[in-house]
Amino acid sequence: MKLHELKPAEGSRKSRKRVGRGIATGNGKTAGKGHKGQNARSGGGVRPGFEGGQMPLFQRLPKRGFTNINRKEYAVVNLKTLNRFEDGTEVTPELLVETGVIKNVKAGIKILAAGTIEKKLTVKAHKFSDAAKQAIEANGGSTEVV
Repeated sequence: MKLHELKPAEGSRKSRKRVGRGIATGNGKTAGKGHKGQNARSGGGVRPGFEGGQMPLFQRLPKRGFTNINRKEYAVVNLKTLNRFEDGTEVTPELLVETGVIKNVKAGIKILAAGTIEKKLTVKAHKFSDAAKQAIEANGGSTEVV
């Protein structure tokens, strides 16, 4: 297959409907909008969630909780993921981004104890779970809060 032979899949492309182009088309005169009314006008129609003046569903339901605007979201790294590094490696946030373990650091990196660790590593992160810290140190490695 060559670049000039590429074609979209059969039936995936459809030509747009040309409305208001004469009575013979079936979409002439009122252009498929019917006679008068809110939806026949330019810019007509109702906003999303509008129920004709009835109290909208989202307003009828009880409200619970709130969103904390100061919430910190950490990039999570599991212990089993750290096994990809060689013995004695210093695992830093920069190294984790560089090797593609995480996409970006966010508010910091938190090491969690999912899985087991077989390597002796020096891990530098912003937060550690207690179990993760114990597992790394039990394996002869060390942890450091950045």
